[in-house]
Amino acid sequence: MKNSNKEIRIADFSSKVFDLWDNQWLLLSCGNFRSGRFNSMTVAWGGFGIMWNMPIAMVVVRLSRFTFQFINDYDTFTLCGFPGTYRKALSLLGTKSGRDSDKIAESGLTPIASKAVAAPTFQEASLSVACRKIYYSDFDPSHFLDDRIEKQYDGRDYHRMVYGEILQITANSAAGI
Repeated sequence: MKNSNKEIRIADFSSKVFDLWDNQWLLLSCGNFRSGRFNSMTVAWGGFGIMWNMPIAMVVVRLSRFTFQFINDYDTFTLCGFPGTYRKALSLLGTKSGRDSDKIAESGLTPIASKAVAAPTFQEASLSVACRKIYYSDFDPSHFLDDRIEKQYDGRDYHRMVYGEILQITANSAAGI
């Protein structure tokens, strides 16, 4: 099964990024679709930009999350955006662990193969950003310069920051791009 998204030039990608991350959320998927070994989780922290003269997506994953083993073990990931009608599915995928159940099936979303990477994309996605990992770093609380940051980490469950080179972006009119 395929979705109707069309490839857009990376240089032409334009989005209301603060709205995309903070209000719409994105679905991070890591692993290998063809082998059936992958996991997804909703993310609301991250960014898009240029680093090392490459277009990048940056995501953060707590080391305690089930998705962490997938982003750690596999070379690629996708970030998918969805129309607002999928908010309930994204909420489930952000709060329930894939360790305990098949949360993707429970969400009602349909994983499909990405043309660019091993990680899946989704039939229902209006935006899909396919990335290849190029760098990671674990947060070091001794580097926090603002007290508000530490307050995000009850239990000291810090994030790993992962940069991925954007290899492909596909979108449809629902993405607003």
